[in-house]
Amino acid sequence: MKKQFFLAIAIALAGATSAPGQAGYTNFVRQIQVSSGIERDVPVGQVGQEVSPLTIDPGGAHFELWTVKNSPLTSYLLDHSYVDAYMPQATVRIYSEDPYDVIPRTRADRPFNVEITVAGLLPDDPTAPDAAKMVTAMRHVESYGESGDGTDVNRDLAILKAQTSLVNNQAYTFQFSLTQIPGADRAKVRGEERFTVMSLDYISGTYSAPASQLASKFIQIWPVADGSIVGLEDGQLVRFAMPEFEIHLNDLYPDSETWAQVYPGSALLGVEGKTVPGSAVVVKNSVPQDRVLRIEDWDKVIGDDGKYTLELLTRTPFGLERLDYVTFKVNRTLKVHGNVTTIE
Repeated sequence: MKKQFFLAIAIALAGATSAPGQAGYTNFVRQIQVSSGIERDVPVGQVGQEVSPLTIDPGGAHFELWTVKNSPLTSYLLDHSYVDAYMPQATVRIYSEDPYDVIPRTRADRPFNVEITVAGLLPDDPTAPDAAKMVTAMRHVESYGESGDGTDVNRDLAILKAQTSLVNNQAYTFQFSLTQIPGADRAKVRGEERFTVMSLDYISGTYSAPASQLASKFIQIWPVADGSIVGLEDGQLVRFAMPEFEIHLNDLYPDSETWAQVYPGSALLGVEGKTVPGSAVVVKNSVPQDRVLRIEDWDKVIGDDGKYTLELLTRTPFGLERLDYVTFKVNRTLKVHGNVTTIE
């Protein structure tokens, strides 16, 4: 009877946890028995329910939600829960301004929120053990390094930044204005922040349950993009054909559109100009991208002689931003000075 009751909990857990269903990803739930270490995997879709492959033995079981990117082959642990007779329940939800639904992500200069929901605590029962009255929430941060993408990251090296005890059955919301991933240049840090809810050790007579991870999720933090126009100087006078130049782009956000535009007059934010041919870059990826573009034959976006601004823009889930600009002058008028004489 007890095994059937635990099995029902496991089924509910599997049904409440959904993995991304995007093309190129495979999803599964892994059940790990604490007492024996036996593991079983069950493929899952984006939503739905799956029967627990194993009954829940004394000591409980861990459930891990994994998604595997098929090319290049990369595994991500999206969620984790622990089920046992004497353990409370917890869920972690992370959300940001980026609606990407595979792994929560944001940029190094942007805020994000974490919602932890706790259920099953017995705060008013004087006979209940501490393990039934509270859980521990922890915040870890880890850098991917200067150009890392999170592949093969060793999470044992993550830095514990904060932990707190949660003693009520409710949803707790934590707002973070900026990441705490370490790095000298705060705009260029990349890595992840992981939020974990742990139970306390429980020992009663012959039964014991170790402190276990009830839920855990992480958000990836990506650097702020930068870009430069190389080969066309601010204030330069152009007399004939438009000069060739390069666009250097670094750390383009995984969901972004970047382009160069030209418009008459001095630099002014919010002006819609003509897109420079060959300058547009669309990124739909899971990690930031770098690009170097060579621009030539762009005379057709220049009208009459005068002052112009060449502006480099990027659009992300966080809005439209200018990366670089130069203002230059165009004067293609050829003046001929001379005298005309006749001999009679």
